[in-house]
Amino acid sequence: MEKTYLGFDCSTQKLKAVQLNDNLETLYQAEVKFDHDFPEYQTNGGVRAGEKHNEFYCSPVMWIRALETVLDRLLLQGANFMSVISISGSTQQHGSVYWNKNGIETLHKLDPDNFLYNQLNEDAFAVKRSPIWMDSSTGKQCKEMEEFVGGKDEMVKITGSKCYERFTGAQIRKIFQEQFESYKNTERISLISSFLASIFLNKIAPIDHSDGSGMNLLDINTRSWSKKCLDACADDKLEEKLGDAVPTDTIIGKIGQFFVQRYNFNPDCKVVAFTGDNPSALAGLNINDDCLAFSLGTSDTIMLSLDNRPAFNDDGHILIHPTKKNGFMGLLCFKNAALIRDTFKKAEANNSWEIFSELLQSSPRGNNGYMAAHFLTQEILPNVKGTLRWSILDNFENTGKRAQLIQFPTQQIEIRALIEGQMLNRKIYAMEIGFKFGSKSKILATGGTSNNHTILQVMSDVFNSPVYIQKTPEAACLGAAYRAKYVMYKESAIERGDTYDDYHNYIKKYCDKKHFYIQRVAEPHADSQEIYDPMLLRYREIIDVMMQKQE
Repeated sequence: MEKTYLGFDCSTQKLKAVQLNDNLETLYQAEVKFDHDFPEYQTNGGVRAGEKHNEFYCSPVMWIRALETVLDRLLLQGANFMSVISISGSTQQHGSVYWNKNGIETLHKLDPDNFLYNQLNEDAFAVKRSPIWMDSSTGKQCKEMEEFVGGKDEMVKITGSKCYERFTGAQIRKIFQEQFESYKNTERISLISSFLASIFLNKIAPIDHSDGSGMNLLDINTRSWSKKCLDACADDKLEEKLGDAVPTDTIIGKIGQFFVQRYNFNPDCKVVAFTGDNPSALAGLNINDDCLAFSLGTSDTIMLSLDNRPAFNDDGHILIHPTKKNGFMGLLCFKNAALIRDTFKKAEANNSWEIFSELLQSSPRGNNGYMAAHFLTQEILPNVKGTLRWSILDNFENTGKRAQLIQFPTQQIEIRALIEGQMLNRKIYAMEIGFKFGSKSKILATGGTSNNHTILQVMSDVFNSPVYIQKTPEAACLGAAYRAKYVMYKESAIERGDTYDDYHNYIKKYCDKKHFYIQRVAEPHADSQEIYDPMLLRYREIIDVMMQKQE
């Protein structure tokens, strides 16, 4: 029987599963969309808004129902779970699930003749509403936690990120403060990733290092819970409720008997630690240290692989790498992205991407010295809000001595200034977090805007690197299945006493066979560095001026 591997991805809006064969080719895939398939949960975009401002949550029972449904849909397509050697998964990061004693006992004795969601119902959870990454109602808790550990810089030094409202630590502290009885009745706290893994194991699964480093609780230097951060978050019971964190490439057990008996899984099928969607996407894109993954979406996101922890990451994130031993991954988020591009498309290009691209293409690289920074909402990197336009005559020294430009002379200039400005901004922070640009550098573009090759050409020129696109979507789901296969390969080699390839080179051998895997779509022009290196310095000056005005 052919060996196969299952990967799952529980994102904000849907749960997807993919079954790959031993050559990492897709056999079957299925998905469940929460809004459409489970209207009774009254979600909008996969989530529900709470009674208080900026509160967002989900019912963990909905995710359980989605898991059963997606397995049923795979079976209807002809999937054979007996052939599955190992499984892994990814989920939206930062969300948390609170198991009570009854829930854990039920998990251990699931009845294969009954639906999962009938057994693991709301009574299994001390907190019925699981806070998710969209919840930003914890500003008070963030401030308290940072003050307790010794300030923002100390929090960054320990956990790789300043204290974020959406991160799990602040969410746990809020429950500790406002729902103490629920916290007290919580036997174990899972991330959504370890929660989903727990269902497959029929017992509580550990939190993995990569997803755990998005909580403001894990010391990413020692790769263990930080006592200082735990004390800042809740009481001395918290570490016991979290359990020990494990490396992301850990086999955490065999699949539970519920799935063996109900879905005919092989009883020897291994479960590899589940992780967050960003680390899993990094595994699915399989980028090395010479490559940036650049997602162009509602927010723009840059992910990169790092051998060493960088000195800078004031408002970026450093997470533990999901597949590289002792490595790190950098994560940079930019809020002012697709929505601004869409605003300019409507205002300057008659609401047409075709016209937008024509205008962008018809203006010269470097834009004759015209530059702009547009942050319509408070940006993360840099932490500013507003718009500043410069002509060739403007610079840091004469700021305030010249009338500020309200608009540029032409639509072409406006659009090129927007896109070049965005790309310059992204490159500055990629360099500061530790990416080394060189002759082997390349960009892997994903997300909705990655189908606009004119924008990708600007990206290529500004970054002075070729740009590729990945034709296979759902990188996080694929990353889960890839990791499931790799960990089995590695463990087998260790048992035999053999040497083994690292993750990147092992997966690359399979992906290289798929000629459609990635496609080069843009090359930098020969004079790109000559044009854009000086513009990087000017763009930094623009940001300095905006920061001064904000102060």
